[in-house]
Amino acid sequence: MTGPNPPASVSATTELHCDSSPPHDLIVIGGGPAGFMAAITAAEQGCQRVLVLEATPDPLTKVRISGGGRCNVTHACWDPRELVGHYPRGSRPLRGPFSRFACGDAVGWFSDHGLELVEEPDGRMFPQANRSEAVIDCLLKASRAVGVALECRAPVRRVETTQAGFVVHGSGGRVWRGCRLLLATGGHPSGRRFAQLLGHGVTPPLPSLFTLALEAPAITACSGIALDDVSLEVKCDQQRFRQTGRVLITHWGLSGPATLRLSAFAARALHGQRYRGVLLVRWVGGHTLDQVASELAQLRRQQPRRSLAVARPWPERLPRRLWLALLLQVGADSQRRWADCPGSWERALAQALTGSRYPIRGRGPFGEEFVTAGGVDLGEINLATMESRRLPGLYLAGELMDVDGVTGGFNFQHCWSSGWLAGQAIAASLS
Repeated sequence: MTGPNPPASVSATTELHCDSSPPHDLIVIGGGPAGFMAAITAAEQGCQRVLVLEATPDPLTKVRISGGGRCNVTHACWDPRELVGHYPRGSRPLRGPFSRFACGDAVGWFSDHGLELVEEPDGRMFPQANRSEAVIDCLLKASRAVGVALECRAPVRRVETTQAGFVVHGSGGRVWRGCRLLLATGGHPSGRRFAQLLGHGVTPPLPSLFTLALEAPAITACSGIALDDVSLEVKCDQQRFRQTGRVLITHWGLSGPATLRLSAFAARALHGQRYRGVLLVRWVGGHTLDQVASELAQLRRQQPRRSLAVARPWPERLPRRLWLALLLQVGADSQRRWADCPGSWERALAQALTGSRYPIRGRGPFGEEFVTAGGVDLGEINLATMESRRLPGLYLAGELMDVDGVTGGFNFQHCWSSGWLAGQAIAASLS
């Protein structure tokens, strides 16, 4: 949606000067990953007075809880052209920023600041210590080394613009003045409110990266089963979204990396349909209907005296509990011998393995959403510098922007990239 016009006191073309020498070169609102990266980078590039304001008692909370307390810092995806494909919102615009600071640059940055990252087989990268506190310690140590000031329990109530820069009002009558301002409030609504009041359009946020609740009693009875190479396709609002990978069956539906990735790309379509639709599941994603039919026919020929419950296709990859659930789903008697299996059952099983259809009845019940889709319109941000196109001297970084990535370290990578670019640009603008 369209935001309000820029405040009358500062037009979109006004150049900000620090004639009255505000106490801070840069004020960062938000003590998360993007805010810290920007503050450290700006200070390292020459900003003398950098202040980070964090509303909560502790900074970097999302870093602490991410990855089950391990913190998936980034992903071993070295080509910016490939990297942008992991962002349902913002993929094409991010080509430029990622060409200047991407995953390899983040790995190098953390190494230069004393934190080594290690790659796991799936490409995710974690601190060598395997705990998120190592990432927090690295960022806090780096910020202290360059004189970045941090104030916690400092919620911001209001932001004003002046010819000299910005005036930030906190609770209890506290006031901070700065020449440059960076909004890095993540998914907190305060940041979107400040951005709108300063002239920006904001796309309303909605959940991304969530599990799917299904009407599939036979399948949800298999809770706890995880499978690789499962193909998922959601049909919603005359649109189709597809993903293939690892899924986890839960007592309400499906979770796992492939489900979360699918939900991210389909987030807005599913939201528009109140999280209703149809999910097509190919339990043996690498096989066609003809190939599965051939495998079942071979079972009939080679093991005719064994029951359907005992002799199943691809036993090394198809769990017995799931096979029994599929038998129940199609109405096949699991105790019937293969020699006596009607052809209609065989055809129904082949269809179930390659294209089971389940109604989607909503999101998973536990609020797994860690990321939101929505935020400040990217067209209103100079993505080379992260400076507002609406208000000179205002910068934005991280999840506040209308950018979100899939699971695997990609959301943090956008925080590192946008924060680093903003810090570089802020320092250059003040030199």
